[in-house]
Amino acid sequence: MKNMIYGTAWKKEETARLVELALTCGFRAVDTACQPKHYREDLVGLGLEQAFNKGMKREDIFIQTKFTPISGQDRDNMPYFASDDVVIQVEKSFIKSKENLKIDFINSYLIHSPFGPIEDLERVYKTMEEYVVCGQVGQIGISNCYDLNILSHLYDIAEIKPKVVQNRFYSESKYDKEIRTFCKQKDINYQSFWSLTANPHLLSSQEVLSLSSKYDKTIPQVFYKFLNQINITPLNLSLIHI
Repeated sequence: MKNMIYGTAWKKEETARLVELALTCGFRAVDTACQPKHYREDLVGLGLEQAFNKGMKREDIFIQTKFTPISGQDRDNMPYFASDDVVIQVEKSFIKSKENLKIDFINSYLIHSPFGPIEDLERVYKTMEEYVVCGQVGQIGISNCYDLNILSHLYDIAEIKPKVVQNRFYSESKYDKEIRTFCKQKDINYQSFWSLTANPHLLSSQEVLSLSSKYDKTIPQVFYKFLNQINITPLNLSLIHI
């Protein structure tokens, strides 16, 4: 797992340029989702293709995408039909992701958020396990999961255990202390998003300011390094304005 992942949400028509730029600047991991409402996954694929055409090797890049359930989709623009069975939904979404990203192997494939009924969540996870078994996916996991009961249940029923939890890192969830403890015990990588945006009080704290001055590093650099040291892999969307 890389120590930082480039996040591609909300980049819109600038997505391809920014993905290529991120890789040129040193990122070696990219996160996206088959969710046209917030991601241009097709342009993520174009940005990757452009980087590969310039000599970057596919095997050096960690690519992660997600199956987004209906609750997170724009019903007028989805990779599947609302009437499809949930297993058909994830199958269509997976095929579309590979088409968008122009790749045959996805390093990491996540459920974008828990959904009910729990039996349907289990069926989707079991389908994703099949992608690992047949060599099309390297690892699987879940995002936006703030209920330890759901995570532990998924872990218990899984034949191929989840390797990733990707959550917003913020005070309202008490920084997922219990979930992060579970992840550490079970060898699950905890990824954080909105790590800077949700924590202005931490970024302006005397401790962070002092470390920034002492080591001549920017405040985000100090905070991201801290996250790495407590076993968190942050997503970084900072190239959006470049």
